[in-house]
This record gives sequence, C-alpha cells and structure tokens, in this order.
Amino acid sequence: MAISFSAGAKAEVCRAPLTKNCCAVAECFGVLLFGNSFTAEGVRIITESRDFAQRLPKLFQKAFSMSFDVRPQEDGSKQVFAITDPEKCRRLMDTYGFDPIGTLSLHINLQILEDDCCKNAFLRGAFLAGGSVTDPEKGYHLELTTSHQSVAREAYALMQDA
Repeated sequence: MAISFSAGAKAEVCRAPLTKNCCAVAECFGVLLFGNSFTAEGVRIITESRDFAQRLPKLFQKAFSMSFDVRPQEDGSKQVFAITDPEKCRRLMDTYGFDPIGTLSLHINLQILEDDCCKNAFLRGAFLAGGSVTDPEKGYHLELTTSHQSVAREAYALMQDA
C-alpha cells in the first residue's frame, strides 16, 4: 500500500536531527499544543506515523530527560503515547510558563521561540502532531489542527512571520 503525500512529508520532516536542546524544547511545545491532549492532568499524543512514533521518545528524552508513562503497542496502526505522572506534567507546564491551576487556555509562549531555529522546530512539532499537507500537484493545502483557538491564531501569525 502506497503512503500518502502527507505521510511521506512527515517521514521526511522526522529525519531532521535533534541537535540543540532549545530546539528540542520548542519542537515538544509544538507537539504538545497540536497533539491530542496537554493539561495539568496529563499528555496524550496519538499518531499513525511510524517515523513520528520513533522520534517522540528521543525528542522528549533530549528536551526533558523524560520518558513516556504509556508507550504504544507495536501491533496497532494508531500509536498512543501518554504522560500521566503528576510531577512530569507539572514540569512540562512550568517549562512553557503555564500555571497548572490557574491556566484557563493555552497559548504559544514566544519566549520559547526567540531564535529562528526554535520557531522552525516548533512548527515541525505542530505539523508532526496535528498537521497534514496535500500533494502540490493536486493543489497546495497545509492544515494544522489544534483544539486551542488562541494557539491557532498565534501559530498563523508565527507562520506569516517565518
């Protein structure tokens, strides 16, 4: 079975090396804001991309020296990663400037994305966790999906600035 253009694009994006710690933190931020769930109670990331599933543990290890509490079973097409440990969740929220008790809505903390390399890493994470792209021969279309309205507006502005 042939892979989709979007899946091929994600596989290619996953080949970007994990070099700088600041970029790993920024990429994780994109993953968390565009993934399935990022709250003070836990993180949940679901993917069908094998390449992204292989990258995720290395990414969180590089950024936070942190492992996932739930890792996927190898036999399913959808792979689920989760962080449920309250201390790990608190650490993630603190890193990105969110108060676990007082945060009503998430937003993009631009202090994390001061360098161009970190902006690119953030957008890479957003695309891997919540993005799709169509084959340019069929018409250009890039889509990033998040459940946070303010994050969507801020990401749009970030892409226009990049």
